[in-house]
Amino acid sequence: MLSFSDALLSIIATVMILPVTHTKIYPEEQFDTNIQKLLATKIAVYLMTFLLVTVAWTAHIRLFQVVGKTDDTLALLNLACMMTITFLPYTFSLMVTFPDVPLGIFLFCVCVIAIGLVQAVIVGYAFHYPHLLNQQIARSAHKAAFRQHVLSIVLRGPTLCFFAALFSMFFFPLSYLLMVTVIFLPYINKAAAWFKNRIMGPGEPAVQSLEFFTFDLHEPLSKERVEAFSDGVYAIVATLLILDICEDNVPEPKDVEGQFNGSLIAALGAFGPHFLAYFGSFATVGLLWFAHHSLFLHVRRATRAMGLLNTLALAFVGGLPLAYQRTSALAQQPREELESIRVSCVIIFFASIFQFATWTAALLCEREALHPSARFGGREHALMFAKLALYPCASLLAFASTCFLRRFSTAIFHLMQVAVPFAFLLLRLLLRLALAVLCALRRLRQPAPQPGDQGSAEAQSQLLSAPC
Repeated sequence: MLSFSDALLSIIATVMILPVTHTKIYPEEQFDTNIQKLLATKIAVYLMTFLLVTVAWTAHIRLFQVVGKTDDTLALLNLACMMTITFLPYTFSLMVTFPDVPLGIFLFCVCVIAIGLVQAVIVGYAFHYPHLLNQQIARSAHKAAFRQHVLSIVLRGPTLCFFAALFSMFFFPLSYLLMVTVIFLPYINKAAAWFKNRIMGPGEPAVQSLEFFTFDLHEPLSKERVEAFSDGVYAIVATLLILDICEDNVPEPKDVEGQFNGSLIAALGAFGPHFLAYFGSFATVGLLWFAHHSLFLHVRRATRAMGLLNTLALAFVGGLPLAYQRTSALAQQPREELESIRVSCVIIFFASIFQFATWTAALLCEREALHPSARFGGREHALMFAKLALYPCASLLAFASTCFLRRFSTAIFHLMQVAVPFAFLLLRLLLRLALAVLCALRRLRQPAPQPGDQGSAEAQSQLLSAPC
C-alpha cells in the first residue's frame, strides 16, 4: 500500500509540469515577454504546487509511522485520500491557465482540505482500534495526547488552505502566500521555537512519548520511501519525454504524401532536431538519477533538511520536460534559440545544485546520515563530490559560454549533453589519476631522511609503500 501511494504521489507531483510544457507561444508575440510571464506565473505556481504535493507525501510518511498495521477499512480510506490527490493536477491546470480567476485556487485549496480531512479520519480510525497503531504508541499511556498531537499536525496545512480558499474570493495574492506558508510551516515552527527558547528560556520538557512523531528538522525520514518517491519522479520525467515524441513527432499521412512524396524516412528526417533534443534530455534525466542513486547509496538516514533539499531538486527535475520542449522547437523558431538554451541550463543547474546541497547537508550530519566510507576524507567522498559537481559546473559553463558565443549556443548546449555522459564514464579514472598526482606531490614534500637515521628511513619506506 505504501509503495502504491508513493508511486501515485510521485506521478501526481510530476505531471504538474504538463500545463507548463504545453504553453503556446505564438510567432507574433514577443518571446521575452512570454518567457517572463512563464517564469513569473506558471513555473512559480508549478514549483509551489509540486512542493505542496510533497507536503502531503511527507504527512503520509509521518501518518504511517503512527499506523503500524492496516485492515480493509484503512486501505479504502487511504485509497480515498489518493483519489482526492489525483484531482490536484486538474485544479493546477485551472490555476495556471486562468491565474487571475480565483476558482482554480479555490478548487485546489478544497482538494488539500479534503486530503487533510481524510487523513484525520485515518488517524481517528487507527486510534479507535489500537491494535493498528505502532507498538510503541499502542503501549503508551498518553494515546489521547498522541492523537491530539497527530491531528494538529495533519490538519495544520488544510486549515491554512481553508483561509486561502476564503481569501481567493477577494484577494487571491494572499491565498498564494498562505499556500507557500504551508510548505515551510515546519521550518517556521522550528525557528519560532528556537527564538522562544533564546528569549524566554527553555520551558517544561515535552511528554517523552510525543517525541517519536514530530516535525523536527533533524528527525530522520524513511530512507526507503524517500528513494521510492524520488525514483518515481525520475521515471515519470523520462516517460513524459517519450510521450512528447509520440505525440508531436509522428507525421500525418497527408503530410507525408503531400510534402515528402510518400517517403516516411524523409518525413522523419525533418524531426531530427527533436530526436537529438530527446536523447540529450533523457541522458540528463538518467545521469541525474544515477547521481541521486549514488548519493543515497551512502546515506543511512535522511534528515529533514536533506528531505527538503531533495524535494527542491526533484521539483526542478520535474521541469526538465519543459527544457526538452523549448530545445526541441529550435528549428521551428530559431529566434528563440538563445533564450531557450538559457532556460534549459538554468533548470539543469538548479536540479543538480540542490542534489549537491543534499550531499552537503548529509556531510554536516555525517555521523547520523552517512556510512563511514563516505565521510570526509574518504575516497568515496571524493568520488561522490565529483559526480554531484559535474552537472552544476557543466550547466553553468554552458550558460556562461552562450553569453560570449551566442551564435553557437545550440552547439554548446548539445555538446554539454554529449560530453557529460562521457565524463561520468571517465570520472573514476580521472579521480584516481588526480589522487595519484596528489600522493606523488605529497611524497616529494616529505623531508629526506638523515644519514644514519634508521628509524626515519623505515618510516619513509612504510609511507612510500602504503597505498594512497
